[in-house]
Amino acid sequence: MFMPISAKTLDFLFENKLNNSKEWYHAHKKEYTELVLRPLAELVVKLKPTMLELDPDLIVEPRVTRSISRIYRDTRFSKDKSLYRDNMWLIFIRDKKLYEGPPGFYVDISPRGLSYGMGYYQASADAMRCYREMILGREPAFLKALEAYEGQKVFSLTGDLYKRSKAPDEPERIRSWVDRKSVDFDCTTTDFNLMFSENLDQVVAQHFRLLKPVYEFLMAVETRRDHTPPGSRWAGAGAPESK
Repeated sequence: MFMPISAKTLDFLFENKLNNSKEWYHAHKKEYTELVLRPLAELVVKLKPTMLELDPDLIVEPRVTRSISRIYRDTRFSKDKSLYRDNMWLIFIRDKKLYEGPPGFYVDISPRGLSYGMGYYQASADAMRCYREMILGREPAFLKALEAYEGQKVFSLTGDLYKRSKAPDEPERIRSWVDRKSVDFDCTTTDFNLMFSENLDQVVAQHFRLLKPVYEFLMAVETRRDHTPPGSRWAGAGAPESK
């Protein structure tokens, strides 16, 4: 029987973070498995056909550290030493051992709401140079992505912007893409009825398909970067590391 995400899922995430205790977490490990891990794993399974339709090379495995995030926080480089997070996410991305920071699809849940979309957060400086060049060159893959993005009303293009435009003479609709340090096509909502719905996978799958041309453009950027010979016009100083 399918067990969707529920208010109890969010209650557990909130209480676990509030208690901030390994003892409390281990005493309630069964609740974590049933209320958090199980519905997320089932959501991965239900989304799998769509994800592999979008890209057969995506990792779509209902396991922690594969398609499901850890509940533990990495506190090594953070001033916040809280042990646990109050959000969990799914990530569908190609193997990072084979690709350097590829774009990926995500679903994030927390007591604050639901977020899902597709991002290109860890793109290398080389990749972002290729990204900007392909946009400014109006290459077909970008034009298809632009048409797809402007033809939908689900996702918003976000990501940190440079203080100075990389292409000040371009129209705003192009600058909005070019001037990003990182790229995120995000849908964030406080519609908890949707988050708790048995049809969440169908809605997310339908919306993910809207981003297929955008994803294909970003993967074309990855391919261009991988095949750029040393010393070409793509090499040299460029954008700083993305977030």
